[in-house]
Amino acid sequence: MKKDQVVILEKRGVILVSGEDSKDFLQNIITNDINKVSNKNSIFSALLTPQGKYLNEFFIIQNIKGYLLDCSENFTGELIKNLSKYKLRSKVEIEDFSTEFVIGVINDSKFKELQGDLKSNENTITYRDTPIFLDPRNKQLGARIISNLEKLYLTIKKLNLTITNSEVYYSLAHQLGVPEKGLLNLKDQLFGLEANFELFKAIDFKKGCFVGQENTARMKLKNKLRRRLLPISSSEKLNIGDEIIFNNIKIGKILIDQPYPFGLIKVFEPNLEDFKGKKLLANNKECKILEYVK
Repeated sequence: MKKDQVVILEKRGVILVSGEDSKDFLQNIITNDINKVSNKNSIFSALLTPQGKYLNEFFIIQNIKGYLLDCSENFTGELIKNLSKYKLRSKVEIEDFSTEFVIGVINDSKFKELQGDLKSNENTITYRDTPIFLDPRNKQLGARIISNLEKLYLTIKKLNLTITNSEVYYSLAHQLGVPEKGLLNLKDQLFGLEANFELFKAIDFKKGCFVGQENTARMKLKNKLRRRLLPISSSEKLNIGDEIIFNNIKIGKILIDQPYPFGLIKVFEPNLEDFKGKKLLANNKECKILEYVK
């Protein structure tokens, strides 16, 4: 994505969590520290199962009414349902605001330029009353704009940006090892650490309790991370569940299929370095691991 381009991610969900207990409510269940969220900083976080497995992922942005959760469109209803399970008697409102907001993405060079114009070096800036924040997972993914559609188009015009195909963004995310498509296929299939949530700065081990914290902390403490979700490349169509083979040894399986496949891959016994970049087989189809997040 070039400096003068913007991508509009129309298929995103936006949830508003508001009410006097909203901060404590989120702090008790999400993997990251809600105290980090302000008008100068936004975070990436997740909701895990009690066993520490993948459930939902989202960005959290401060809003005048509370907190906005930028999530995958396919997860919106389920995320609201999952959050509501923990509501109990908390004074919290959880609402679907997907029709009110749209997400745009600009590259990190353009974001730095805006920081200079506003004399700010913060992760989140406000431009024309609109929050823009650098993606915490990988700065090469650029900065996200969360706005209503009309205001977004005005911002695009003001910044002299050209709208480009969203596949440019999704392809870049895939190359960087960040899954954006097919996230529903990950549900209950891997642990939060295996989904690279620590690398993506979605987990804060100093914040205290969160749902799934016990198993997650144990894996971290005992260095038991033996598999990771990694991007896969192939000229052929890969299918979910296909076993990935190296030298007649099963090293993983496909969890997300085309167009941007990911596999849950062993990183020990054999070691990842032994087969990274080499020819692998998934149901007898040639594939390989792309550059992965370190």
